[in-house]
Amino acid sequence: LSIAPEKIEFILSETDTSVANTLRRIMIAEVPTIAIDLVEFHENSTVLNDEYVAHRLGLIPIRYQAPDSLRGGDCTNAFTPHRECYCPERCPRCSVEFELDVDFDRVNPTRPESERMLPLTVTSKDLKSNNDCVTPAHFLNEEEQDEAHDEGISIVKIGPGQSLKFSAIARLGISKEHAKWCPVAVATYRFWPDIMINEERVATLTHEQKQELVDVCPDRILQLDDVTGKLSPVENAYEIVTFTDDLKECQHAMKKRPEDDDYVSCKQSEDRFVFSVESNGAMDAEEILMSALKVMKERLNYLAQEVESLKDL
Repeated sequence: LSIAPEKIEFILSETDTSVANTLRRIMIAEVPTIAIDLVEFHENSTVLNDEYVAHRLGLIPIRYQAPDSLRGGDCTNAFTPHRECYCPERCPRCSVEFELDVDFDRVNPTRPESERMLPLTVTSKDLKSNNDCVTPAHFLNEEEQDEAHDEGISIVKIGPGQSLKFSAIARLGISKEHAKWCPVAVATYRFWPDIMINEERVATLTHEQKQELVDVCPDRILQLDDVTGKLSPVENAYEIVTFTDDLKECQHAMKKRPEDDDYVSCKQSEDRFVFSVESNGAMDAEEILMSALKVMKERLNYLAQEVESLKDL
């Protein structure tokens, strides 16, 4: 339906709610990403204590961008989970090192004259990575960057005599372990509306009654052609429908007999869903979907192998 680096909307069809919800939960909890997991402070004279700053650092989205790509992609082939690596503590295969060193008294003379009396905001832009492919996701898109007042995600504000210096280690993980590894801001789905218009029954209505059916629905999912008198669903009905009972109650009042068929029926489809996925910047939305499908395929293959092994017992 629509696709952008930070958001994707698509239709999942010919399946049921169990598969739809499985895909949604995998996108939220089991797509691997990189996040800051360990912070070593060398100096912190800011108003926030070490734990508070470390918590903020962990929630900064870390973006992996392959050398031959411009997209925030899947990092599972580039890094090894820390617990599975053979190194004694850390190495380039399982971790990325970040450093930050900001001193107000050192930076302030380089600022514009109009800003020297204001606090200095330390942002994700001040984080320096030892891996060119791994950087903080400062903004979701260019529009957000143009509207922002800071150069990145704010960490803390510092004033005269204050400074912040630390080293941080980012590792691969999933948000089932901690929410900081979650790649999505929103991952949700809604049921596709099956809007059926009984042309034979509608033909018995007057133009005023047809208009009443259009007006009574708060979602405005119907439209009436004034020339032909034809009743039809609006083009974006799947976006605005909320499955209210107003339309059904209005039809009951119009029927001569309660057992007569409805003029218009709007039901939730049982095998068609509209997905909406928004990234937090760590990965492109399309890459989150593809990674989730990859994880789901691996889980299903594992389940199939286990079932086969049980048959052999």
